[in-house]
Amino acid sequence: MPAERAGYTVTMFLVDTSPSMGKTREVELPGTNGRDPEVIEMTNLEWALQYVMLKIQEMIFNGRKTDKCGVIVFGSDETKNVINEQHGGYENVVEYIPIAQPNAGTLAKLAKLVPSTVHGEPIDALIVGIETQDRFLGNKKTWTRKMVLLTDGENPMEVEDWEATAKKMNELDISLAVVGVDFDDEELPFHEENKSNIKKENEEFYHTFTSLLENGVVGNCDFALQEISRPDVRTVKSTMMPTILRLGDTQTRDEEAIELVVKTSKCTALARPKSWKRFARRQLTEKEKAEAAKMAKMDVDEEKLTFAQLRMRTEYYIDSDKNKEERAPSVDGDGTDDEEERQRAKEEAEKHYTKVEKEELVRGYKYGASFAPAPEGGFPKLQTRKGMDICGFFNRKNFRRELSMGEVYYVWADPANPMSQVALSSIVQAMYEKGVIAISRWVSRDNMDPKMGVLYPTVFKDVDCFLWVQMPFAEDVRNFPFASLETLVNKKGEIVTDHPYLPTKEQLNAMEEFVDAMDLSDAGEKDEEGNREPWFDTRLSYNPAIHRTKQALFHGAVVRDLNTHPVPPPHPELLKYFEPPRRVLKRAREAIEECKKTFNVREVPKKVVRVRKDDHVRAPDEDEDMLLLDQKGSARPGPSQSQRLTQGKSFAPSQSQPQSQSAGSLAQKKKAAQDGDDDSSATEPEDEEDEDLLLNAPRKDRAAPLPTPARSMSPDEVIDRRRAPGRIVGASFPLEDFRKNISRGDVVTKAVEDLAFVIKDVISRPFASRRFDEMLECMHELRKVALQEDEIDAWNTFIRELRDTCMEQKPGNKAFWDKVRGIGRPLSYISDTEASRQGGKSDISESEAAKFIQE
Repeated sequence: MPAERAGYTVTMFLVDTSPSMGKTREVELPGTNGRDPEVIEMTNLEWALQYVMLKIQEMIFNGRKTDKCGVIVFGSDETKNVINEQHGGYENVVEYIPIAQPNAGTLAKLAKLVPSTVHGEPIDALIVGIETQDRFLGNKKTWTRKMVLLTDGENPMEVEDWEATAKKMNELDISLAVVGVDFDDEELPFHEENKSNIKKENEEFYHTFTSLLENGVVGNCDFALQEISRPDVRTVKSTMMPTILRLGDTQTRDEEAIELVVKTSKCTALARPKSWKRFARRQLTEKEKAEAAKMAKMDVDEEKLTFAQLRMRTEYYIDSDKNKEERAPSVDGDGTDDEEERQRAKEEAEKHYTKVEKEELVRGYKYGASFAPAPEGGFPKLQTRKGMDICGFFNRKNFRRELSMGEVYYVWADPANPMSQVALSSIVQAMYEKGVIAISRWVSRDNMDPKMGVLYPTVFKDVDCFLWVQMPFAEDVRNFPFASLETLVNKKGEIVTDHPYLPTKEQLNAMEEFVDAMDLSDAGEKDEEGNREPWFDTRLSYNPAIHRTKQALFHGAVVRDLNTHPVPPPHPELLKYFEPPRRVLKRAREAIEECKKTFNVREVPKKVVRVRKDDHVRAPDEDEDMLLLDQKGSARPGPSQSQRLTQGKSFAPSQSQPQSQSAGSLAQKKKAAQDGDDDSSATEPEDEEDEDLLLNAPRKDRAAPLPTPARSMSPDEVIDRRRAPGRIVGASFPLEDFRKNISRGDVVTKAVEDLAFVIKDVISRPFASRRFDEMLECMHELRKVALQEDEIDAWNTFIRELRDTCMEQKPGNKAFWDKVRGIGRPLSYISDTEASRQGGKSDISESEAAKFIQE
């Protein structure tokens, strides 16, 4: 689709206000902040007008004076249009809003439209719109003409001489979009049931009418509202500005120089979110208060009277007091400012500030730590000539793209000068074949500051041109060197080959596999030939700040009450690239685990907030919270370990939520032992394995790091002590760990594998009967996740191994398997029938799954 000229467009909105448009409908509003969607009632007219308001708000947002619109209403109780005034006829058609640049008043007037008591003729409104638009534009043939017709198609129509109307629209190059309320649409898809015969015939007529137009379309209102909220980058034509391209010295050696007339236009344009205006409540004068009282009786919004936009104002003050520290505001002992003391200091400071008018100031430029005053009138400007001078050439491979600054411009030959076109094409072709880029100096107007940039030769199919982008001056480039990442030198000047900062071959290979696994070039959807396309497409990626701000502004201008109509959530297109593709995450799981294993990655424990006591507490070092291990794998003792070890005390934190009543009693016994109870028989558990199952105390054969004054134990760390090396699901709270990892989304396979390992490990231990119910709950959750996340083979393998563990291995656990058999089919194999419902595959039939759990 060719780019449109920015602005220079007149859009006519033809709105149907017939009685049928007053029919109410239920509209579902998307929920915000995780809430359920809400359903509200509104008329078809109110619903359709949202499309018109959003289109007009787009024009207001762009702020172009050459972007105009008008509104014509058909089905009105009145008649007011240019054709009726001169020739009569065309009843019930009103030029509701004349053609002009839209503003906030346009939206307010549209919101006042209500259904009428008579129906109107769409063809009459179309003819009135064509005539009104044509009279306004006159001989402006370069302007774009558009029309949008909104109707529900429920009223009978007179379709005489409609072919002449279509022919006239093609002559004037008018595009028409028919937005129908509850029209059939295959793209949604939507098909209205119990549709009246009148509406069926009207829809067929609109499709026939638009098929004769060069630019005509019929659409559904619901689909149109969805599309208008979609983020979009509109491609427009940039205005071409004339300038001169010089090669060589045209002033002293004009016989050896070249001077061409060229034109420049923007290739890219920088876009920023719209800034927000600040409003504040202002104090009213007595006269304004009296007027406000009168307005209150007329039901005028009081906030519009008492709030005003803040204007930026700059005032200059000089601090003449040298004793600034003595009048600094004091701070009390608990770290909060004393309000009275701060107010006193503020009043004291105001006495030492002297206001200075702007005319008394002298402009200065910072030079190091001081300021150099500029002479009156400023420094003399560099005498420059308008044009673009080529200063030299360099190889394309030496171009540093990170130095590119700002927007990119096209440099075209003058379309009206064939000689310039041939000359510029020759220069572009020569530079393209030689593989060089030109250094250029661009001055937009005489005596303006020059800009340095590069001219990049570009060869299109039908035209040759340059791309120009600004580059920094030499003194603007800053170099920040740092030491080599591959070569380390010690204090003696010797090169170190073995150091924790130097990666090994195994680490390099692991990281290389991880980077390759995250390749996004084949992570997208499949094309027609079955080949996967890249996942990220710059043409379909949008700046969330720009479009979300735009969405909020548009929504606030369209709805009447933000409390009943809150801002909807962002469009899915804005969030499409927020999360990586699941295919890549699944592909990178093994590489991630290998990196964790190779680099010995450990989770940094969370800091626990401690209440400060009266005594002094030493501030922790920067790396004190890191889990540092030496090359042998032994933990470094904390500052207080030696002291605790000499006292002969061990640390065994109790579980915050006991698994059972017996677990709670054991925890109480253990607490009593730590409080100094000498009765050792009361604190000894019946069995070491029983204590290890029920409580989270570390086993005697495991060396656990002791707490330090700067870091106390947290419940998360206690849970980690019951996790086997390399596992992400522990034996203490397996279901909680499993759900926590599943919510992350990128470790599903690992979580399924580890929970299966924990279940088999727990039931193989003594006293496992106390955790039968917990393990059965874990199995239910594991099977559900395996079915949903396409881990069907992992579950089928696990349930087979679990039966072998319980029935065939020693010591086994036949009692637990009997409980599994008692539950029956819900804990058996996942069959192919179940898998196909979730879009997965299984090698187990339904009969095999039923037979397995019964054996």
